[in-house]
Amino acid sequence: MSRAIDGTKRKNRRAKILKLAKGFIGDRKSNYKPAKDAVVKALNHAYTDRRDRKGNFRALWIARINAAVRDEGLSYSRFIDGCTKAGIIINRKALSNMAIEDPTAFKAVVEAAKKALKA
Repeated sequence: MSRAIDGTKRKNRRAKILKLAKGFIGDRKSNYKPAKDAVVKALNHAYTDRRDRKGNFRALWIARINAAVRDEGLSYSRFIDGCTKAGIIINRKALSNMAIEDPTAFKAVVEAAKKALKA
C-alpha cells in the first residue's frame, strides 16, 4: 500500500496546528515541525498559567488588604486573626474590593476585628 502524503486527514491536522501558531514569529508560524513544537509549548504554558493566575490574584488581594489595614494600625496577619476570632467570614477578594470601594464598611470590619483581638 502506498503512503498517502496529500490526504485530507494529514492536511487538516497540519492546518489545525498552523492555525494555532498564527501570530508566531519566523518559521514557527509557517513550517509544520517548528510550529508543532511551539504550539505544544504555548498550550502547556497556557494551562499552567491559568492555575498560577489564581495565586497571583490572591497575592494581589492580600497586598491590598494589608495596605488598607496598615492605615488602621494593624498588620494583615493580626487582622485576619481578629476576623477569625470575631467570626467574620468574608473572602479576601471581597475584603479587597470593600477596602477600595467602601472604606467605611471596611473600617467597621477592622474595628470588629480589633475588638475581637482585645477580648
